[in-house]
Amino acid sequence: MGCTQINFLRAVQVFTSILLISHLCLFFSCKEDTPSAKTRTYYMGFQNSAPRYDDFNLVLQTIALWSTRADAAMITTEVPWDSLLAGKTPQQYVKNNYVGLVEYYRTKKFKLWIYIDPQNGLNRTSDANALVAVGKSIAQPEMQKLYRRFVVVMDSMLRPDHLGLALETNLIRVAAPSSIYNGVKKAANDAVADVRAIDPTVKLSVSVQADLAWGKLLGNGTYVGIQQDFVDFPFIQELGVSSYPYFDFTNPDEIPIDYYSRLVQGKSFNIMITEGGWTSVSFEGPNQKTIQGSLEEQQKYITRHGQLLDAAPCIAWFQLPFTDIDLTKIPANVDPSIRYFASLGLVDINLKPKPSLTAWDNIFQRKLVEK
Repeated sequence: MGCTQINFLRAVQVFTSILLISHLCLFFSCKEDTPSAKTRTYYMGFQNSAPRYDDFNLVLQTIALWSTRADAAMITTEVPWDSLLAGKTPQQYVKNNYVGLVEYYRTKKFKLWIYIDPQNGLNRTSDANALVAVGKSIAQPEMQKLYRRFVVVMDSMLRPDHLGLALETNLIRVAAPSSIYNGVKKAANDAVADVRAIDPTVKLSVSVQADLAWGKLLGNGTYVGIQQDFVDFPFIQELGVSSYPYFDFTNPDEIPIDYYSRLVQGKSFNIMITEGGWTSVSFEGPNQKTIQGSLEEQQKYITRHGQLLDAAPCIAWFQLPFTDIDLTKIPANVDPSIRYFASLGLVDINLKPKPSLTAWDNIFQRKLVEK
């Protein structure tokens, strides 16, 4: 899926509006049971999401609901190529779209992760749609400069604790033309010096696709690892991980316990789950393959996922979409493959909780012990 951030918060500047409804979690019967004595080493959180893109109040309700069951927040976005190419400055864009939201996150004392995608979050074979539309590519030095400038402004204005400079790099390397992959690689590596000139402390990373590393998706089921990503992106201090195992496993319990820990075996890297999930409905996937999903399987996945993270050097888990996506309200310019990821939320399009929300809450109640 990659980033696929479709801006839900173009108007979120007055974050006091959010505070006024921050107790809407009462609708969800937030658990007050005594937490288990078991601990967790990973922060837990979400990216801002909503079932529909055109309902500002719904966005605010959604934030209020997930913010009570999180201690971290994620901003994942493609470079806003269309806005930047139209003459909007990165400073204007970040101020209009993210400053108010991050101010709200600060009131919650959330740790902040930002991931910036120089490629196409829903179609790893291609450049971002906005670049394709105007005949440009991340392979071009001028587009790499735009990306680098946007990265610097995002970091300097929002001051995240963790910063990702590219997403699903192993999948881009396999699926996209070499010119695109090489453009992503050069842009990300060159951005490191830009960031370090203003921010010597933010933790830098890229993300990789775990299912591909295990020989799933485009492979034959043979583990191939991610060694090339460590070579191509030597600045990595910690590793983001993307995983959508419902495309390849029929039961969450089939996922090996070392599904994440093996990726960094022999290395001293912590990992973060930067995106992923399990569908709660069945659908026809790529190549007319039937993808099986149910509410029960999704709940089982959340529980199993906690076990995988307990077995790995994990410091953060982001369930990227908190809500399902209302496919009847998707803008026409969004890649149709968004439907594959429409039912990953812990609540449905009417904000009704699914059983998976209880599984998430049970894990969140554990005491956080930072690595």
